[in-house]
Amino acid sequence: MRLLVVGAGAMGRWFAEAAAGEGDEVAFADADPDAARAAAEAVGGRAVDAPDEGSFDLVCVAVPLPAAADVIAEYADVAARAICDVTGSMRDPVGAMREHCPDCERASLHPLFAPENAPGAVAAVVDEPGPLTETVRERLADRGNEVFDTTPAEHDEAMETVQARAHAAVLAFAMAAEEVPDAFHTPISEGLFDLVEGVTGGEARVYADIQAAFDGADDVADAARRIADADQEAFAELYEQL
Repeated sequence: MRLLVVGAGAMGRWFAEAAAGEGDEVAFADADPDAARAAAEAVGGRAVDAPDEGSFDLVCVAVPLPAAADVIAEYADVAARAICDVTGSMRDPVGAMREHCPDCERASLHPLFAPENAPGAVAAVVDEPGPLTETVRERLADRGNEVFDTTPAEHDEAMETVQARAHAAVLAFAMAAEEVPDAFHTPISEGLFDLVEGVTGGEARVYADIQAAFDGADDVADAARRIADADQEAFAELYEQL
């Protein structure tokens, strides 16, 4: 298989390492040529200036969320047999792949973990199955990942809670919290500070893209206001409902 990964960041490197097999040819393309070269050196393969360098059996788009649909359109003609993405949303990338690669195998994959925490769960929409998409699924599973099927609508709706609302809640706590001596921490507060450390240890752009792509933060703000405004009886009622 000749594999082109468009996007030489952490997720693009993860896909190349997890999906490529022995004897496969791997290439990286990136808006930053230095990043493509660094990924090729780290993973094994070469850096290219595609879409001007021939065709590939499989093209994987691993770019930031806002760029996904445009990059799929740009690289559609390079995909000879199959195209997939690991961008983190599904509705728009699947729509773009259907439009621009109607004759290709198509899949949208979302690893629900940071690459450094692999392996883990991988949500999958196989929009047009075939030998290559099946090979990718098998290789991901062989490397310890749990690949499960979903739909674009189900996935993106779930992301509103597990990403947009969850991140907003953790970051709101971080903004409101003050430092306290360790001796005062409860198991819950200690766990929350651990979550803050986990969320704020990533890239701001990634979290900003998630908030822009998925609704949910306003719901967290509304919920916090209901708690803040509740008297003792109303609070107890909310608590019992939860």
